[in-house]
Amino acid sequence: MSGFEDNPFGEPTIENPFADPSVQQVTRNVNAQIRVDDYSPFDNQASNQYSHANSTPAIMQPLQEPPPPYTKTGQQIDTPKPALNTDELQRRQEELERKEQELTRREEEIRQSSYNVRRNNWPPLPEQCCFQPCFYQDIQVDIPLDFQKIVRHLYYLWIFHGAVMICNILGGILLKDFTIIGVGILYLLLFTPFSYLCWFRPAYKAFRSDSSFNFMVFFFIFFFQFVITTIHAIGISGTGTIGLFTAILTFKTSALSIVQGILALIIAFGFVFAALADLFLITKIHRIYRSSGASMAKAQQEFAEVVLRNQHVRSAASNVAAAAVQSQFSQNNTPTNRY
Repeated sequence: MSGFEDNPFGEPTIENPFADPSVQQVTRNVNAQIRVDDYSPFDNQASNQYSHANSTPAIMQPLQEPPPPYTKTGQQIDTPKPALNTDELQRRQEELERKEQELTRREEEIRQSSYNVRRNNWPPLPEQCCFQPCFYQDIQVDIPLDFQKIVRHLYYLWIFHGAVMICNILGGILLKDFTIIGVGILYLLLFTPFSYLCWFRPAYKAFRSDSSFNFMVFFFIFFFQFVITTIHAIGISGTGTIGLFTAILTFKTSALSIVQGILALIIAFGFVFAALADLFLITKIHRIYRSSGASMAKAQQEFAEVVLRNQHVRSAASNVAAAAVQSQFSQNNTPTNRY
């Protein structure tokens, strides 16, 4: 065997691993790029050159792609607001100032009402007038928000009744009917103030304080208002109003009569509309009254409380009671004649 033929005391015959041609080629290439003798650990340029030559930076690949940039949808895109012009800004400023003045006025009235009696403001008369307002009326302050609309409708209806009465007098002058003129003036002077006192003020106070007694007064008197307005709308001869019958009889063959008839018919329709408005409002207010749970017993109780709280009624009752006691005492002390 060849292994046993070698001299064990001679030089070893192990192959040199660096004698491999491929290893020697790599060694030559490295030595050609970097010389150990020229390397200095304190030289930044040499170290940077060595690091760039022998090292490759590690780049981590992202596991997932980055999210797309956020973009607003069509609904989220802010649309530019139109710029307000000077007139619009001025108008809004004036409106805000007007509301602020109104709120200040109401706060002042409420503050004064807690210490003093509120000053009457109706009818709205000038300061120089010899007559002063008799009532305080402010629907926005006194009436609850749910009933302000219907109270305003009642107030406008009262104004409409007065306007129809004035038109009735003018129609009588146009028709040269002195009965309509005279009775129409009487209706205007009587019905206009008394209708305000007898049915509008009770309705105003009823909605202001939820008073069943004032509701009863309103229903009782306003029903007669509706009946009288219906008679005026019909236009019965001698009633002093221009109703449907009077307007129809005015139409004649002449052109002037036709014009007079048309004007009379307009006044008659005014009475008809007033009667229908009376019927509508009394029905609506009665529905509100019934839904509030009020009754006749509550109205009687309120009437008794109002009567007992009245100073004049209490004085009169005390005077009557004192007179009755005095009369009874005098009868008991009167001596009787014995025979």
